[in-house]
Amino acid sequence: MRDCIFCKIIKGEISGNKAYEDEDVLAVYDIDAKAPVHILILPKKHIKSVMELGSEDAALTAKLFKTAKELATSLELDKKGFRLVVNTGEDGGQSVAHLHMHLLGGRALGWPPG
Repeated sequence: MRDCIFCKIIKGEISGNKAYEDEDVLAVYDIDAKAPVHILILPKKHIKSVMELGSEDAALTAKLFKTAKELATSLELDKKGFRLVVNTGEDGGQSVAHLHMHLLGGRALGWPPG
Protein backbone atom coordinates (compact mmCIF):
# COMPACT_ATOMS: atom_id res chain seq x y z
CA MET A 1 0.00 0.00 0.00
CA ARG A 2 2.87 2.41 0.71
CA ASP A 3 3.98 2.26 -2.93
CA CYS A 4 0.48 2.32 -4.43
CA ILE A 5 0.22 5.33 -6.75
CA PHE A 6 -3.55 5.52 -6.27
CA CYS A 7 -3.18 5.56 -2.48
CA LYS A 8 -0.69 8.41 -2.88
CA ILE A 9 -3.18 10.34 -5.03
CA ILE A 10 -5.94 9.67 -2.48
CA LYS A 11 -3.69 10.94 0.35
CA GLY A 12 -2.73 14.03 -1.68
CA GLU A 13 0.94 13.03 -1.90
CA ILE A 14 0.62 13.09 -5.71
CA SER A 15 -1.68 15.55 -7.43
CA GLY A 16 -4.59 14.42 -9.52
CA ASN A 17 -7.20 16.32 -11.52
CA LYS A 18 -10.26 15.56 -9.39
CA ALA A 19 -13.63 14.96 -10.98
CA TYR A 20 -15.33 13.97 -7.69
CA GLU A 21 -14.52 13.24 -4.07
CA ASP A 22 -16.35 12.19 -0.92
CA GLU A 23 -15.36 10.28 2.21
CA ASP A 24 -15.20 6.89 0.40
CA VAL A 25 -14.48 7.60 -3.26
CA LEU A 26 -12.11 9.70 -5.34
CA ALA A 27 -12.53 10.16 -9.10
CA VAL A 28 -9.71 11.66 -11.15
CA TYR A 29 -9.15 12.26 -14.84
CA ASP A 30 -6.77 9.67 -16.33
CA ILE A 31 -3.46 11.22 -17.41
CA ASP A 32 -3.27 8.67 -20.26
CA ALA A 33 -6.82 9.16 -21.54
CA LYS A 34 -8.16 6.65 -24.07
CA ALA A 35 -11.29 8.70 -24.84
CA PRO A 36 -12.31 12.37 -24.65
CA VAL A 37 -13.63 11.59 -21.16
CA HIS A 38 -11.58 9.07 -19.18
CA ILE A 39 -12.08 9.14 -15.43
CA LEU A 40 -10.70 6.69 -12.87
CA ILE A 41 -13.07 6.00 -9.98
CA LEU A 42 -11.17 4.80 -6.92
CA PRO A 43 -12.30 3.52 -3.55
CA LYS A 44 -10.29 5.29 -0.85
CA LYS A 45 -9.98 1.95 0.91
CA HIS A 46 -7.06 0.02 -0.56
CA ILE A 47 -8.49 -3.09 -2.20
CA LYS A 48 -6.08 -4.83 -4.56
CA SER A 49 -8.65 -6.02 -7.12
CA VAL A 50 -12.18 -7.31 -7.63
CA MET A 51 -10.90 -10.62 -6.30
CA GLU A 52 -10.31 -9.08 -2.87
CA LEU A 53 -13.79 -7.61 -2.48
CA GLY A 54 -15.61 -9.01 0.52
CA SER A 55 -19.20 -8.89 1.67
CA GLU A 56 -18.21 -5.97 3.92
CA ASP A 57 -17.46 -4.00 0.71
CA ALA A 58 -20.97 -4.26 -0.76
CA ALA A 59 -21.96 -0.67 0.07
CA LEU A 60 -18.63 0.65 -1.23
CA THR A 61 -19.03 -1.30 -4.47
CA ALA A 62 -22.51 0.16 -4.94
CA LYS A 63 -21.11 3.63 -4.27
CA LEU A 64 -18.52 3.19 -7.04
CA PHE A 65 -21.31 2.48 -9.53
CA LYS A 66 -23.43 5.34 -8.15
CA THR A 67 -20.48 7.69 -8.60
CA ALA A 68 -20.00 6.47 -12.19
CA LYS A 69 -23.68 7.09 -12.93
CA GLU A 70 -23.61 10.58 -11.43
CA LEU A 71 -20.43 11.54 -13.29
CA ALA A 72 -21.79 10.18 -16.58
CA THR A 73 -24.98 12.17 -16.09
CA SER A 74 -23.21 15.39 -15.10
CA LEU A 75 -20.92 15.12 -18.13
CA GLU A 76 -23.91 14.25 -20.38
CA LEU A 77 -22.36 10.93 -21.35
CA ASP A 78 -25.69 9.28 -20.58
CA LYS A 79 -27.19 10.87 -23.70
CA LYS A 80 -25.21 8.76 -26.22
CA GLY A 81 -23.52 6.15 -24.03
CA PHE A 82 -20.34 5.37 -22.17
CA ARG A 83 -18.29 2.43 -20.99
CA LEU A 84 -17.36 1.25 -17.48
CA VAL A 85 -14.31 -1.01 -17.25
CA VAL A 86 -12.78 -2.84 -14.30
CA ASN A 87 -9.58 -4.65 -15.27
CA THR A 88 -8.54 -7.51 -12.99
CA GLY A 89 -5.11 -9.10 -12.90
CA GLU A 90 -2.18 -8.83 -15.28
CA ASP A 91 -3.84 -10.62 -18.22
CA GLY A 92 -6.98 -8.56 -17.64
CA GLY A 93 -5.01 -5.36 -18.14
CA GLN A 94 -4.82 -4.21 -14.51
CA SER A 95 -1.66 -2.10 -14.27
CA VAL A 96 -2.18 -0.69 -10.75
CA ALA A 97 -2.93 -3.07 -7.88
CA HIS A 98 -5.71 -0.90 -6.45
CA LEU A 99 -9.29 -1.56 -7.48
CA HIS A 100 -10.52 1.12 -9.87
CA MET A 101 -13.18 1.66 -12.48
CA HIS A 102 -12.63 3.44 -15.80
CA LEU A 103 -15.43 5.68 -17.04
CA LEU A 104 -14.92 6.28 -20.77
CA GLY A 105 -17.03 8.32 -23.14
CA GLY A 106 -17.32 11.27 -25.44
CA ARG A 107 -16.98 9.27 -28.65
CA ALA A 108 -18.17 6.00 -30.18
CA LEU A 109 -16.32 3.13 -28.50
CA GLY A 110 -15.60 0.09 -30.63
CA TRP A 111 -15.81 -3.60 -29.78
CA PRO A 112 -13.86 -5.70 -29.11
CA PRO A 113 -11.83 -3.27 -27.00
CA GLY A 114 -8.45 -4.97 -27.12
